[in-house]
Amino acid sequence: MTIQRLHVGKRLSEAAIHNGVAYFAGQIADDTTQNIAGQTREVLGHIDRLLAEAGSDKSRILMCQIYIADIKDYDTMNEVWDEWVAGGNAPPRATVEAKLAKAEFLIEIVITAAVK
Repeated sequence: MTIQRLHVGKRLSEAAIHNGVAYFAGQIADDTTQNIAGQTREVLGHIDRLLAEAGSDKSRILMCQIYIADIKDYDTMNEVWDEWVAGGNAPPRATVEAKLAKAEFLIEIVITAAVK
């Protein structure tokens, strides 16, 4: 059984694909000057691109973990999420408040998805 890795770096890979499942590293915004809505949109865009590269899409997400720096941003983040999530295919999800690696990061999202 082979393991395919995408965007392998010294510290981490952006994804690992094994046995029909893609496991993704936590995705964060590049433009950290944005508010929670902007960072969430950017992160979901990163996820869309990685899913496509792995041969999947958002309708095939098996699990999602969302880490937000301040729980007060929960409702705004959910507004962006609700616009993005595939209708009828909302995945199991956990959302927690967490101290992220850098103060300017407002959100980090980790997903696991089935590959087509």
